[in-house]
Amino acid sequence: MKALVPVFDDSRQSPYYIQLYDYIKQAILAGEIAEGEKLPSLRNLAKSTGLSITTIEQSYNQLLVEGYIYSRAQSGYYVSRVYLASSKAVPETPEVLTQKVSTLEEAVDTESLHMQFDRECFDFNKWKKCMNKVLTEFSPALFFEGDPQGERGLRVEISKYLYLSRGVSCDPDQIFIGAGTQQITNLLATFLRKLSINHVAVENPGYLPVRNTFRDRGFALTPVRAAADGLVIEKLPANIRTAAYVSPSNNAFTGSVMPIGRRYELLNWAEENDSFIIEDDYDSELRYFGRPIPALKSLDKGGRVIYLGSFSSTLFAAVRISYMVLPEAFAKAFRSIVKDYSQTCSKTEQLTLAMFMETGFYQTHIKKLRKLYAQKLGKTTEVFEKSASDFVTVRNASSGINIPLHVTSAKTGAQLEKEALSLGLPCMILSSSSSKKGHETNLILYYNQIPLGDIDSVLSGLIALWRS
Repeated sequence: MKALVPVFDDSRQSPYYIQLYDYIKQAILAGEIAEGEKLPSLRNLAKSTGLSITTIEQSYNQLLVEGYIYSRAQSGYYVSRVYLASSKAVPETPEVLTQKVSTLEEAVDTESLHMQFDRECFDFNKWKKCMNKVLTEFSPALFFEGDPQGERGLRVEISKYLYLSRGVSCDPDQIFIGAGTQQITNLLATFLRKLSINHVAVENPGYLPVRNTFRDRGFALTPVRAAADGLVIEKLPANIRTAAYVSPSNNAFTGSVMPIGRRYELLNWAEENDSFIIEDDYDSELRYFGRPIPALKSLDKGGRVIYLGSFSSTLFAAVRISYMVLPEAFAKAFRSIVKDYSQTCSKTEQLTLAMFMETGFYQTHIKKLRKLYAQKLGKTTEVFEKSASDFVTVRNASSGINIPLHVTSAKTGAQLEKEALSLGLPCMILSSSSSKKGHETNLILYYNQIPLGDIDSVLSGLIALWRS
């Protein structure tokens, strides 16, 4: 067992558990701690570093969530296998790249991507029609920089759409547009600091990029378990001004949905603790069974909910357009922050999306997508239950673009992930541990881009790989 001797910097704003996390992470990436090597116990490391057991546990939990380590019941924590890019690669000069790639067709080789994709998921002809209209009729506007808050035409369409589809009533001036949830969260972190909020509670499991954004900005993080009925509210900090980052309508990793009663409890927690809720309404449109669930924001009467939405799952991944709806009382103050930043979203794409929504193309697209993905989810579930029920269990899945699976196998989570990727199927490991039965792995598998007619053969191939 390698001795861990981190040096802590008391002058840094970064908490001790983050400094320890960074130290162990870098040691793993550098190969100083080998795959399979056991880490010191919480008690022993606390004794050698002078930190509390709670602090050590926070560091280990962060490493566990991100997949750098795994735990064995009654045994301890061990280093996972981490795949790294080759260090032998040498950056090439632009001249060399120009010689190698002389045409756009060569530069964008879709055949070499080896990923599953389904052209039925999006009608590019309608998108092209809207973009052509923007380029011909609104071309003068494209000579000028975009609004730092986002193009007003798109904000108007989003406000109308939110009211009709999610029950959220808001003014376009409350909406802020950015290139992806992470970019918006980064600006939000600056604003939370101005509100004297230094603590963020996050779902566990939850969306790591947002968690990492808050971590890197120096916020104290409290992971809170996401149960079958959503975030465990009773575990949220009390008497500490906090921002709770939640996805009540669809936790992408567990499929959990927070029922209405618990939503009101969460709102009461925010009011009683002078705190705020960051609602990530991830894939809320893609619910396939039962009635649509109103957004938490639609129940908010006290101005405690900050609403996040994105178009990346419902359009196509290359369109990085996300948005945030702030409580009315804070919108003006936030505008004073964003005016110091350039808009990171393409103005052309914003105007194209605004027209795509105004013409009704987007609403029609969502209906088509919901029907298509419901069929895909049903078929995916059927294949796993029919052909792999002896070692794969399908968890709660009624929405979104992925399916949560529990796999009992002789193979590690890293091996399962590698084999899925070899078939062009992205997946994400949530947790992996060892037991008498073998390895117990919880993961989410993205099924949405497999053509409906290919699901049986593709997943049968995956099951055969996992079983071998």
